Formats: sequence, C-alpha cells, structure tokens
Amino acid sequence: MDGLPERNSLELTILMPCLNEAETLEVCIRKAQGFLERTGIAGEVLVSDNGSTDGSQHIARRLGARVVPASRRGYGAALIEGVEQARGRYIIMGDADDSYDFTSLEPFVDRLRGGADLVMGNRFRGGIADGAMPPLHKYLGNPVLSGIGQLFFRPNIGDFHCGLRGFNRDRIAALDLQTTGMEFASEMVVKASLSRYRIEEVPTTLKKDGRSRPPHLRSWHDGWRHLRFLLLFSPRWLFIYPGLVAFLLGALAVGILAVGPVRIGDIGFDVTTMVYATALCVIGYQSLLFAWLTKLYATQEAFLPASPRYRSIISRWSSERGLLVGLALFVAGILVGIVQVIRWGGLDFGAQDAAEVVRIALPSALGLMLGFQTIMMSFFAGVLTIPRRESPPEAIIES
Repeated sequence: MDGLPERNSLELTILMPCLNEAETLEVCIRKAQGFLERTGIAGEVLVSDNGSTDGSQHIARRLGARVVPASRRGYGAALIEGVEQARGRYIIMGDADDSYDFTSLEPFVDRLRGGADLVMGNRFRGGIADGAMPPLHKYLGNPVLSGIGQLFFRPNIGDFHCGLRGFNRDRIAALDLQTTGMEFASEMVVKASLSRYRIEEVPTTLKKDGRSRPPHLRSWHDGWRHLRFLLLFSPRWLFIYPGLVAFLLGALAVGILAVGPVRIGDIGFDVTTMVYATALCVIGYQSLLFAWLTKLYATQEAFLPASPRYRSIISRWSSERGLLVGLALFVAGILVGIVQVIRWGGLDFGAQDAAEVVRIALPSALGLMLGFQTIMMSFFAGVLTIPRRESPPEAIIES
C-alpha cells in the first residue's frame, strides 16, 4: 500500500481487481488514466492485487497507479479491500483484462453526480463484440440469471452481472458486503435493491479480452454459485411460494378425502391419494417454517434488511404464541386419534375397514406432525432472537 487512504479526497477511483493480469494491466491503466486526464476529473487508478506472481504490482506502480494488497483470495475480497482503500467519493470498478472500455466512463460519472447510488453497465444494450462472450453466457447464463434477479429483487436492470459498474463509495460501504468470491457482484445488486437504493444503468461495450490464458470464470460452477446466492437471498421464492402451494394443495386434498372418496371422470381418488397429499402438506409446511427461520436468521445477522412489514409481523409473534399454536395442532391430532379409538371400541375392537381407518388416522397424524414441528420451530426461533451484545441495533425487533 502506498499510504493511508484519504477518504473522499478525490472525486473518482477507478478500481481494478487484479490476479496475474500482467498481459493486459498496462493498457487498462493507461486507458483509465487517459480518461481522467481528458475529462479533468480528480481521480486515481487503484489496483487491488490478489496475490499476483507475474509482476502485475510492479507494472501498476511503474505507471503511477496505486496498489493495495488484498491478502484474502477471491474476486470479492479484492474488491472489498479496494473499496476500503479508495480515496474517491465515487468508484468505478472493472476487470483488468481489457474487455471493458475505460476510456468512456462519462455516463457512469454523470449518473453518479446526478445522485444514483449504483450505476450498472449493460453490455447487451451497448454491444458485445464477436468472441467477447461465450454463446453459453450470452444466450443462456446472463439472460437467465438477469431475469431471475429481476424477478426476485426488481433492480430494473438488464445485465445483472456486468463487471463494469460505478457506485457511491459510502453508500455501498454501508451495505457491509460480505462475500469474498464471485458472488460479490450479485450481493452488491441484491443488497442495494433490498435497501431501496437508486440503481440506474447505462449502455457499455464488451470486447474480447487481451489475455492469452483462459479467464478465471468457470461457467457452470460460477453460474450455479450466482443462482444459489440469488435463491438464498430470496426466501420468498426459495421457500414461501413453493411451500405455500404444496401446503394448500396437500391440505385441501386431505380435507376433501377425509370426507370420502372422490371420482373425477374415470379417475378415482381415495386413501392412497390421501397419503401422498399428507406428505405434500407436511413438505409444504416445513418449507414455510424454513422460510420463517431463514429470514429470522438473515435479519439477525444483518444479511438482509428488515422491512417495516416484516418487523410488524415479527413484533406480533412470539415463541410463546408459536408454542400455543403448535400445542393446539398437536392436541387436535390426539383428539382425532381418541375419536378413532372410541369408534373402534364401538366395534368391540374387532376388524375395521382399512380404508376408513386410514381416512381418520391421516388427519390425526397430520395434526401431530404439524403441531410438533411448530413447537420445535418456536423454540428455535426463540434461540435466534435472544438479544446479544453484538447484535446490530437494526436487527433487534421488540415483540
């Protein structure tokens, strides 16, 4: 590191994460410096080095760029270190592989000066040169992941994973981004969206990178990591929607078949269907409980912000109320079982119709299972919400 950062002493930091980019780093730095010189913007070029062994650091220093070492490996780790060390009020980050155009950053700066918190480049609007992006990424990976990101978080951008982006340093630092790998790019957009930040996008271009070696990106592996991250940050789509559908369908089927068999056309539904419907109901209920606990944990650990609506729901709920609901379901299951035993006694404990036995036993078992799960969930939720010394103030929700 060339010195302690003087936060916000400059208007712009052009930040490049770097890991063995000796082949292309010089041209990227010269382009960025040329942009600053041409526009007269008070800025710096900052290289956050992730442990290069090819002399990248020497190249950067020779050209007058500032170099900071990021001791922890990973794309996100390098950017986190760079954001912490940046001197600019605004930061524009981009890969040091000469695929992004560092000479035409005016649209990013203009949007940031206009008050945007995060400005995303959109390669699909700006143009992707032949060979710059593999067809798998261009026609499947990026469109699908961007579509899922838009569906889950509504950032209103068309290129969720563009590596060229600008942001207000203090606003992004306030998000306390945590991921050290490729997920960093997704985390920035997701948390900015959840925090209702002002996100805008500008067209940008992508050309074939200047490296002779393969890129660090691994298509399927990194694509799955991004998708997994989007799902984990959206309990609604991972747990709630599928869980709610499964629970309601299962409960409805159990309720109808508990009265008697049903025939639709030539197809009959009876206790066999009821068994599977019971399983579907339990699976859906478990998914909803996972949603509750995941959201609770994520907000307690400050991974996710707590919306006013969520705070309102949580403040009206307590472990004791959950225990009462669970106990009620459990007792209902026991009562149905007692009724069945009484009916069996009416037959002098003799042989019974198997279908009718199952028709009563399944609702009883369902009540026992849902009740027990609710009781256990309530205890676990109580553990998660115990106030701790290190709990961030915004994570505490008074009941």
